[in-house]
Amino acid sequence: MRKYKRVAVGGTFDELHRGHRALLLKAFEVGDYVEIGLCSDAFVARMQKPHATASYQERLEELKRFLASNKLSEKAHIVTLDDSYGTAASDKSLEALVVSEETEKTARQINQKRLSSGLSALKIVTIRMVPSENCTPISTTRIRRGEIDREGRLLKKPVSHAGTVQAAPSKTR
Repeated sequence: MRKYKRVAVGGTFDELHRGHRALLLKAFEVGDYVEIGLCSDAFVARMQKPHATASYQERLEELKRFLASNKLSEKAHIVTLDDSYGTAASDKSLEALVVSEETEKTARQINQKRLSSGLSALKIVTIRMVPSENCTPISTTRIRRGEIDREGRLLKKPVSHAGTVQAAPSKTR
């Protein structure tokens, strides 16, 4: 993969999980310098997520700890996102956006805004959603529901289609 001077990545980064970490690490793999957009509390409220979300300050601190533990702090700049586009729609120095399959549509919208402003389109680097233990994508919503942990390990027993918890097979003697 080509190495870019400056790339951008963005998100809520609530319950910083294995999928988030893969997205961030990919951004540092393809970019010398990474601008990380972190959704503001007001923006998160407008998203109407189906669960509570940690405060901006809590998410910021966790993101900073992740960067420091991976020795990436010097190669990153965290900016507050108040909308889906952030500075990616107008920053002339950016060359690429790193997104998940889930947010690729937003990256295309950012490029439309850039082109309509006379800027060049950004290269879009898309990573696959990281699967959990049961092969469905890891997500903060699933973590907040108590289905999986931040690594994608299952925490609840599977639920049958009738809505009842399936009993474990009994041992007969």
